[in-house]
Amino acid sequence: MIETRADTAPPPAVFDLSCETLIIGAGAGGLVAALAAQEAGQSVLVIEADAVPSGSTALSAGLIPAAGTRAQQATGIDDSAELFATDIQSKANGENQQGLVDRLASHSGPLIDWLSDTYELPFSVISNFDYPGHSRRRMHGLPTRSGTELIDALRSTCEACGIDIICERRAHRLFYQNGRVHGVSVTRPDGGVETIGSKKLILACNGFGGNRELVSRFIPSIENGLWFGHDGNRGEALLWGQEIGADLGHLGSYQGHGNVAHPHAILITWAVIAEGGVQVNCRGERFWNESQGYSEAARVVLAQPEGQAYSIFDSRIAAVARQFEDFKRAETAGAIKTSDTLEGLARQFDLPTDTFVQTIESIPENGTDAFNRKFGNEPLRPPYCGVRVTGALFHTQGGLKTDEHARVLNENGVAFPNLFACGGAACGVSGQSDSGYLSGNGLLSAVVLGKLAGQSE
Repeated sequence: MIETRADTAPPPAVFDLSCETLIIGAGAGGLVAALAAQEAGQSVLVIEADAVPSGSTALSAGLIPAAGTRAQQATGIDDSAELFATDIQSKANGENQQGLVDRLASHSGPLIDWLSDTYELPFSVISNFDYPGHSRRRMHGLPTRSGTELIDALRSTCEACGIDIICERRAHRLFYQNGRVHGVSVTRPDGGVETIGSKKLILACNGFGGNRELVSRFIPSIENGLWFGHDGNRGEALLWGQEIGADLGHLGSYQGHGNVAHPHAILITWAVIAEGGVQVNCRGERFWNESQGYSEAARVVLAQPEGQAYSIFDSRIAAVARQFEDFKRAETAGAIKTSDTLEGLARQFDLPTDTFVQTIESIPENGTDAFNRKFGNEPLRPPYCGVRVTGALFHTQGGLKTDEHARVLNENGVAFPNLFACGGAACGVSGQSDSGYLSGNGLLSAVVLGKLAGQSE
């Protein structure tokens, strides 16, 4: 992880380059912001630190939760923004600012329909299993259910629309004076520096998960977890905000994941748990209520011996999980083990056989266990499957507070007139810790706030 320091300065007399709307970061939030800004008649420039846009979006499953979409209606799912907002607040124990929750929920459905209709992105709903905390099936993804497909589709769409995306340009200095931002200074791969002036600046450069110092300061509970996010998430937006007096919120909030194949470092969909799978530790024992969610699972798994666990499921559940490219990749890499018997699976993972068998056989059918987890009427059956996993930090959820147009607010609650934030750069709706993260909150904040920021004047 790389340290990053705040760097702000008054604007230079002359910029090397100027544009109307400048967007820092070509992840999902930044690219959606670019499309919205162009539709609003603004000239747009996107700068990206990587050689090719990828970021945290590419590392995700690429799923966006949205309520009331035509894709839901086509599959008979009755959903609403109000119900979605209730689910968000329920998962976060009411710790979110209600206005922000309502804003994200109400704009989510129209956003998916807009991307589908205007730009022909083929979103569909995952309709064969439930994500923890969502009372309706509302996770929308592209055909391969991968973040790489989502970012590639958005990039191609922007390029087809003639939007300029300049890569290998990392913004390192914010030009600020008299309550307004004036642009940024960027570093080229050869070490050279360029200044870019703008009338409007959108921070879409994600959070601070790649900055070890900031992680240790704000979220020490996960500082020893595997960093599974993008190394470019160094916290520039947060640090710039501190320098200019922006209001910050929920800096202890993050999305973890307790189901990353180890040592393969491949994300294993939580469907293997949601459909009836369980987690055991190296003693062959279960240790928590897995239905709470995958974000808090990171901390719980890391607390086990060796910071590892084993996710146990069966071939029926594996068939559901294969709609995700990452799961198929894990199978190809040999991370997923299979056996016709529980004893055989225990031997493959070197788990205490008797304890492991007793643990799995004691899972209730159509009942509630000692951890208060409710199980359905489909017990695990052979062939049995398993994968060794660890806990990881994916991205932070705290950041710059924003108004109804995604403008950044100062410490007095007044909006900076031309500074906007989306995604991990902005304060999201995951409460104050890891347990408030509802599946898809990260991309929800990225694309909805991105669209609001892009279309604002």
